[in-house]
Amino acid sequence: MNKNHLDDACTTILVGKNASIDGSTMIARNDDTFFAVAPHSFVLNPAVKGEKGRKVKSWLNGFESEVPENGYKWPAVPNVDYKKFGYYDESGINGKNVAMSATESTYGNERALAFDPLVKDGMDEDVIVRMVLPYVDSAKAAVQRTGDLIKKFGSPAGNSLLFSDKDDVWYMEIVTGHHWVAQRIPDDSYAVCANRVSIQQVDFNNSDEFMWSEGIQEFVEKNHLNTDKTGFNFRHIFGTDNLKDRHYNTPRVWFGQKYFNPEIQQDPEDGELPFIMKTDHKITVDDIEYVLGSHYNETPYDPYSPYASEDDKHRYRPIGLNRTQNSHVLQIRNDVPEEYAAIMWLCIGFPTFTPYIPFYTNMNETDDSYNDASLKFNFKDAYWMYNALSVLVESNYSEFIQDDIDYLTDIRQQLRASVAETDKLAANYSGDELVEFLTDRNQKVVKEMRDKTHDFFGELYTKGINLSKLTFNMDANL
Repeated sequence: MNKNHLDDACTTILVGKNASIDGSTMIARNDDTFFAVAPHSFVLNPAVKGEKGRKVKSWLNGFESEVPENGYKWPAVPNVDYKKFGYYDESGINGKNVAMSATESTYGNERALAFDPLVKDGMDEDVIVRMVLPYVDSAKAAVQRTGDLIKKFGSPAGNSLLFSDKDDVWYMEIVTGHHWVAQRIPDDSYAVCANRVSIQQVDFNNSDEFMWSEGIQEFVEKNHLNTDKTGFNFRHIFGTDNLKDRHYNTPRVWFGQKYFNPEIQQDPEDGELPFIMKTDHKITVDDIEYVLGSHYNETPYDPYSPYASEDDKHRYRPIGLNRTQNSHVLQIRNDVPEEYAAIMWLCIGFPTFTPYIPFYTNMNETDDSYNDASLKFNFKDAYWMYNALSVLVESNYSEFIQDDIDYLTDIRQQLRASVAETDKLAANYSGDELVEFLTDRNQKVVKEMRDKTHDFFGELYTKGINLSKLTFNMDANL
């Protein structure tokens, strides 16, 4: 892997509106990078109008393209050192309440790549969000624009992308230089994906639920790529099923499905785990946060387990990692006006130990502690503060984990009450005044969480003093 290529391996969750507890669509992902320390900012890119000749440039492979003169505002979570590592904007919800998260690294097999290799100077993943998100009015339009760009420029990597609006959730897998398939997640379903091709049977007679690259059927037939006697199983045709999948990728899907469907018995190394899943359980933001921060909790594969064997504890790659630079849940709600329906739940730090902060994306700026992160440790930055908390909790895991669970539980209650209050108050505002109000509420929440986290640091430091091995008990009378 190129040492400057930061994106490594991510975990994705997609939820249709009838599968969620409140009728929201939700797309979520851990942004896991190659290096554990890779500072990220959270910024707002303003809307543009009539700016002809604007271009997007990749700092990774030299790709460059002109973009439309008009674009919606959109938040992003890019690398601080983007000139060295590329932008990697990762996630955002634009001014039309279209959400995008990109990318989850996905690997096509050598059979398919032999006939349509990756394009070295194509549209790389570090710029794919800024090439698409500001210019689309719906999730399906986002799939189409991405597909058109791949057709024009080609792709230098296998990637999966997540798109949503208030009605639709789409998952798109780019597997060769020019070929891809996207599937709409049914309203009553969810999906968990983890770095291998997930989409299974493709119905080319159903353009409402599937989209695909031009000529993909002919490409597969001409090059004898379909290993099945019947059907068009995208995973079988273009995907991999190897040792890395069984230990690095598939077990994460297994754990996510185990959480949402505990009644189903499955094998964590089964390469045929289903893509589309249904559950009687109504899925919440809390559920998604738990899975994205999970490490095979309460199974023999948990690296923190005091009971598991060393072999089992290190058998599978966990979902939440120290390399998770940000974790996000992009929620488009249907029970409030569209002007404040979009919330970006953002976790900067280990999602196992740190909170997801709700940001109303109809804002005009982000807090300085998020949008001006330093490359070196600076406790005032959200990135460094929440990562420092993660390191502190893990350093005395058995002693601090219950304190951390209590801290996160308390914060979730406070944040959900804050969202409810903001929704109620927002009904009194409109237009620019509403944007200003939502921005102020975002900043208020950031400050409250910073103060609460500082207090929690104090509690852990104080408790930690008593845990030192540099102690000696003496008779009080001596």
